[in-house]
Amino acid sequence: MVDAILGLLLCQLIGEIVSRTLNLPVPGPVVGMLLLFTVLRWQGKVPAPLETTAHNVLAHLPLLFVPAGVGVIVHLPLLSREGAPLLAAIVVSTMVTLLVTGLTIRFLRNRKG
Repeated sequence: MVDAILGLLLCQLIGEIVSRTLNLPVPGPVVGMLLLFTVLRWQGKVPAPLETTAHNVLAHLPLLFVPAGVGVIVHLPLLSREGAPLLAAIVVSTMVTLLVTGLTIRFLRNRKG
């Protein structure tokens, strides 16, 4: 399990280095995930230790929302002042994401069949 966590953190570190070195507009962890995806596709399978580690991390995922919840409570006055624009941005970005996803799926289905 430690080897798998070390591998995940190494991918994240490499992604962070690449993102900062090339001044990419994409966060380092996203670049690291792309690196991990590429490595796993190249191998053709997910190693058993990595799969076990991923399942264990996902089983405890709700614990990772505790700091975010505390942050919301700490910044409640700011949220009460800026709540309407924030809500509008969330709703609009969600709608745009759904629209782009739907159009992408339609395009890929038409291209395939």
